[in-house]
Amino acid sequence: MSAGAHAVTTSDFPQWDRELLFQILDNIHDVVLVIDSDTTIVYANEAYAKILGVPVAKVLGRRLDKIEPKAAAIEILRTGKPSSGKDYLDSLGIDVVGNSFPLYNGESIIGCVSTFKNITEVVELNRELQQTKGVADYLKEQLEQWEQLPLSFKEYVGQNSNLKETLVLAAKVARTDSTVLIRGESGVGKEVLAKAVHNSSRRKDMPLIKVNCAAIPENLIESELFGYEDGAFTGAKKGGKLGKFELAHSGTIFLDEIGDMSYTMQAKLLRVLQEKEFERVGGTKTIKIDIRVIAATNRDLESMIKKGTFRRDLYYRLNIVPLNLTPLRERKDDLLALAKTFLDQFAREVGHELTLSPQVVRFFQEYDWPGNIRELQNVLEHASIVCSGMTIEIYHLPAQIIPANRDQYKIKNKPYAVKEIVASVEKELILSALVTYKNNRTKAMKALGFSRRVFYDKLRRYGIE
Repeated sequence: MSAGAHAVTTSDFPQWDRELLFQILDNIHDVVLVIDSDTTIVYANEAYAKILGVPVAKVLGRRLDKIEPKAAAIEILRTGKPSSGKDYLDSLGIDVVGNSFPLYNGESIIGCVSTFKNITEVVELNRELQQTKGVADYLKEQLEQWEQLPLSFKEYVGQNSNLKETLVLAAKVARTDSTVLIRGESGVGKEVLAKAVHNSSRRKDMPLIKVNCAAIPENLIESELFGYEDGAFTGAKKGGKLGKFELAHSGTIFLDEIGDMSYTMQAKLLRVLQEKEFERVGGTKTIKIDIRVIAATNRDLESMIKKGTFRRDLYYRLNIVPLNLTPLRERKDDLLALAKTFLDQFAREVGHELTLSPQVVRFFQEYDWPGNIRELQNVLEHASIVCSGMTIEIYHLPAQIIPANRDQYKIKNKPYAVKEIVASVEKELILSALVTYKNNRTKAMKALGFSRRVFYDKLRRYGIE
């Protein structure tokens, strides 16, 4: 502080007044900090060391503009206007609230006094409260959306060897915090697998927040992911809004359709994955997060990298543990078990049992299922509504998939063609038994009354895999 400042604050008072003044200041629970016109720190009370964890001797004589260039006190030296409110100390990484006012010697500003307290814990508690409220609002929104969606299976069904390999790997990686990339065509169940990984992880009691990167407009995705501050842009919600990454703090964020994210956003996402921190739109405070990332895509990322539409560095960051889901046309051995699962669900809705006719079973086995499990679910839901009885026939299926040559799926009643009719019926009975017992061949053969040798002989004869 300048010589004049010392004359005003200390040397004009008797010795006992100075001691009394310092004793008073040192017993104040808030931090008291005094700087001179050059921003040199000339006084700090004992609360400075207690609250900020920095010895007073270490800061006395140092310039505040070198330690904390954005401090409110520095702006007050320039404007002469007192201020109060919340501030953030970059050098210590804490939030504070208090008051600052200028010191005058006549008309000249000779310094500034700041009093403040550390409110980092309060800010963190408020953030956690906001997160809890945000997660509750998100889950409520998801529940409302779920109630409007068709029923979906709750866990993976099937015995396909490729699927088993993927699920075994998924179970192993679930126990870690490694980033997971789920790959597969639309409708194969990528979101179901993401939920399974989260529910088997140590974060299972924390939020799983989903972001559909393909469904959010380009101009909104940054604010959706990272949130925004009050007044960040026209139409911004008063008080700001937490983004999906903050909602997922301590939990898992599921970035679906990651291949549809713009190149610009990919760079910002990469920084978050590497540093585990970000700033809200319109904000300057760095927010640190603890999350597990699961991404999914149906795109050919390798081809996109060659075309320059997907970042190679982001690809390597995401592709730590890839989980590949097989399309339904390549796991036909699980088709009937999946169909049975859906039929049981829809049966509860329509109020009676539902089964597939032998002709429908045959058609399902021959159909390619371009929409995968989701298409199977939708087809069976449609059929369960249209069908008035217990057995779903070919003509109950959606018009767009009913084969033009549907007659080939009917048993041809040629006069006295007993062997052909018996063989056809026998094949359909075997398929029906496999559906009923979820592809458990031991139970199916017992129900049909076949020995193991006869049963497997008929499987080979009728080409049943």
